Amino acid sequence: MRRIEGSAGVKLIECTHPAKNRWHIRWDVQENEDGSATYMEEEFNHRPTEDEIKKTVVDWINAQTDEAILSGFEWNGMRVWLSGENQFNYKAAHDLAHQMPEAALPVKFKFGTDDEPCYHTFQTVEELTDFYVQSIKYIQGKLDIGWDKKDAFSLDSYRV
Repeated sequence: MRRIEGSAGVKLIECTHPAKNRWHIRWDVQENEDGSATYMEEEFNHRPTEDEIKKTVVDWINAQTDEAILSGFEWNGMRVWLSGENQFNYKAAHDLAHQMPEAALPVKFKFGTDDEPCYHTFQTVEELTDFYVQSIKYIQGKLDIGWDKKDAFSLDSYRV
């Protein structure tokens, strides 16, 4: 699958090479003011079924959502990598700080990137809670966007 630059009004499903039974599906069409557009496209060597179309688009939406969660969050100007492991570590530190602050704090985390690391030491339960709550709200917001996109997807435009 790839992002294509083309014309607005592109067909969402099209047989592009009848002799080879080559089909393309398109989604996430972003139209520009000049009449051009960009869109995602996947090629099939057969007419795709509705299940294949839906799976392709939903898998792409899920991947976009995962990428936004993983690398899009910033806290206090620092990029925060929200991998599953990091999410677990942040939750564990948060929970432990609430149960036993004197044993759990201070706690230091590496933010930023490998090329430009940022380190932050949380000294208080309140500061750690602020960070943790903001990260959870960010994740939930990105999940909501992904769910809305999946709910808005309709196979009607792919029925020819």
